[in-house]
Amino acid sequence: MTKAAELIIGEVAGNHSMIELQNITKIYDNTTVALKDFNLTIDDGEFVFVVGASGSGKSTLLKLIMKEEEPTGGKIIINGTDITAMKSSEIPYLRRTMGIVFQDFRLIDKMTVYENVEFAMDIVGAGSKEKSKRVPYVLGLVGLSDKARRRPSELSGGEKQRVGMARALVNNPHMIIADEPTGNIDPSMSYEIVELLGEINKCGTTIVMVTHDIEIVKKFPFRIVEISDGRVKNDVGRRNKGV
Repeated sequence: MTKAAELIIGEVAGNHSMIELQNITKIYDNTTVALKDFNLTIDDGEFVFVVGASGSGKSTLLKLIMKEEEPTGGKIIINGTDITAMKSSEIPYLRRTMGIVFQDFRLIDKMTVYENVEFAMDIVGAGSKEKSKRVPYVLGLVGLSDKARRRPSELSGGEKQRVGMARALVNNPHMIIADEPTGNIDPSMSYEIVELLGEINKCGTTIVMVTHDIEIVKKFPFRIVEISDGRVKNDVGRRNKGV
């Protein structure tokens, strides 16, 4: 393993920046400018809502953090490591430090709830002993212990998203990236999902949540970063670890 990979997957220690985007520009092949002179720092342990209209640059921001896209210019630092200089062979180590919660759940229908969460540990090569301890633990955290043997088709939208959160948590990531996690669930469940993310944040996990749901954002005392036309338009709220 390279030194960069070792830094990425190492323990997070002390108060420092988890995510830094420095003078980022992203121009797609069709000449669309998604981000321009974009600067943002998110500290270890922060909970940050990212809001903005469609096409403002929110999705590009997430793709850059996850290294699904490369910046046209600028520097991206994750947990102290410059990922813009990272080799392709090192990217899997970066992604192991991240838990991703998707709007459309992305569960495997032929698998049970337990198996969907366990599969995330299989991908990183976890042993059977570790899986037998960790999977029941995270299912308990998200309130799904009694649904472990159900299949996704037997669950409500809110329950499916809880499975997605358990899957994101199971490898004990440094940060969770939540991409519109309340977009496909009943509005009455949205508060519970964000509240659960808040509880996870209290344990020290950095949370970055992209959302269009301004009403849900107003109900929580977390930092709000508004993106408009590829730049940070507003950045308000407390910069702290949980509430």
